[in-house]
Amino acid sequence: MKRFLSRGVLVAATCLAPLAALWMAMPATALAADPVRPEVGKPLQEAAALIKSGKYREALTRVSEAEAVGGKTPTETYLVERMRFSAAQGAGDTAAAASAIDAMAGTGRSTPSERLPMTFAIATDYYRNKDYAHALTWLDRYRKEGGTDPAARTLIIQSYYLNHDCVSVARELQPAADAGRASEEDLQLLASCYQQTGDRNGYANVLERLVASYPKKEYWSDLLTRTQGRKGFADRLDLDLYRLRFLTGNLANANDYMDMGQLSLSSGYPYEAKKVVDQGFATNVYGAGPAATDRPKRLQDLINKQIADGKTTAASRDADAAATKEGDLMVDLGFAKVTAGNYDAGIAQMEAGIAKDSLKRPDDARLHLGEAYIMAGKKPKGRDILRTVKGTDGTQDVARLWLLYSGSTT
Repeated sequence: MKRFLSRGVLVAATCLAPLAALWMAMPATALAADPVRPEVGKPLQEAAALIKSGKYREALTRVSEAEAVGGKTPTETYLVERMRFSAAQGAGDTAAAASAIDAMAGTGRSTPSERLPMTFAIATDYYRNKDYAHALTWLDRYRKEGGTDPAARTLIIQSYYLNHDCVSVARELQPAADAGRASEEDLQLLASCYQQTGDRNGYANVLERLVASYPKKEYWSDLLTRTQGRKGFADRLDLDLYRLRFLTGNLANANDYMDMGQLSLSSGYPYEAKKVVDQGFATNVYGAGPAATDRPKRLQDLINKQIADGKTTAASRDADAAATKEGDLMVDLGFAKVTAGNYDAGIAQMEAGIAKDSLKRPDDARLHLGEAYIMAGKKPKGRDILRTVKGTDGTQDVARLWLLYSGSTT
């Protein structure tokens, strides 16, 4: 698993604090209709004082004294159970607090709106205790009873994840991901689940959504590596992926800079090679002192020589390309101009080559034309062209990556 997806479980930041101080007087009208006897009220008052002092276990003892009184009215039972909830939650006795909620409901004196935050508190306590099965039971109850706190959804998803129920995680998160409303943390969790279950397509789709919504270099790195590793991916497209690595800050070391520089040069794009190799020098990736080699300098010299030589032959090469029946050379020469920053002339030459309608690899030509428009800042036109790339040898995959880079997911 990639490091950005292996940070472990995201801790819910909005969990409820314990409700140990929950001691609310009954409405005066209810008390008047159903008064509390001293033998019940006195230990409950003492329990309330103990809760306030943080002495929850002692408070539970006083609650038990009140509970032991015979012939309690519904109001008295309600007050006993409400006090038990407060003391038990403070003492960390989640099971006792949970049973108190049900007992309160049975008295007819407790309202659903009163029990709702208690229900969420129980779910939160079970989650903190790593009892995810019980946490999910109470979270489900919270939602069915009308709870709407966004923190509940966070706890539900994380409880499913920690309970190794990735099917339920996907059920909760995939709709939001499909609608483009999932947070980065949700997408990370969903991707982690797909990876754990071996769902490569699911993982790749979520990774694309991470790249589209949160285009961090580590997401791009994983997506580019996975694309290059797909079965049937053509080696000739490696430079197109290197180009995206360069643009997304994913040339990691001297070898990456050298490999891309050499590949760009051998493909007939010396200005692109120069940009890459020169950046390597500017960022000191090649090292210095005894550890440095002369390979980068030799490559730089070779690039500069090819650029100088190319200036004297450019016109004749363009004329020869225009005279050929096939359009491949015009496309290549035009793309070389684009990588040199001469966008308008380069794109015009590429389009003229494609118009000859006699290309060895039409999808490659359209892919590079789409890239050229993106590089020129003409993204809508570039996207339209990239959507026409349908090659099964990796060209369509690369076109999709360039669509993502341009800010489009389709």
